[in-house]
Amino acid sequence: MTDFNEDIKNALEVLRAGGIILYPTDTVWGIGCDATNQEAVQRVFDIKQRKSGKSMLVLLENSNFIPSYVEEVPEVAWDIIDYAEKPTTIIYDKAKNLAPNLIASDGSIGIRITNEAFTQHLLQRFRKPIVSTSANLSNKPSPSCFDDIHESIKTKVDYIVKYRQSDVMDCAPSSIIRLGVSGLIKIIRK
Repeated sequence: MTDFNEDIKNALEVLRAGGIILYPTDTVWGIGCDATNQEAVQRVFDIKQRKSGKSMLVLLENSNFIPSYVEEVPEVAWDIIDYAEKPTTIIYDKAKNLAPNLIASDGSIGIRITNEAFTQHLLQRFRKPIVSTSANLSNKPSPSCFDDIHESIKTKVDYIVKYRQSDVMDCAPSSIIRLGVSGLIKIIRK
């Protein structure tokens, strides 16, 4: 647990200082930052060589925090979160209290509740949402393990988590469901 706790401490320091981390998630390795820090979010776009405005999602450790970042949570969202059998990102309308460059041009944001130990502990201690975007360059495949992450990404982040570096992850990205306040339910990715 020493590496785990040391990683949490170091990642927290970097996030609080507006830095970027490379970390394991419940799907693939991710690039992350404070989701309320506009400059940090821009750095993530730059590291990925991704056009600004192309959405990234945020992780929360508990669904109780969703109303802090979404104006109106459709009732069906609670059932989807409770019964999802795999990591599921829900896209909500009318995002709030997040970095403006993280919110899509239509005002939406993707949020996933993580069940992975490291991100759970990190989020509980950080007390803010963390950006989660796969640790790949734009339009390249997501890495299935730490060793698959492009060196240019590893050299541009401020901290690389040691925990789970030897794991080969299930490279399946999360399911994505769009929920509109008008009752719209659209499955974007199963």
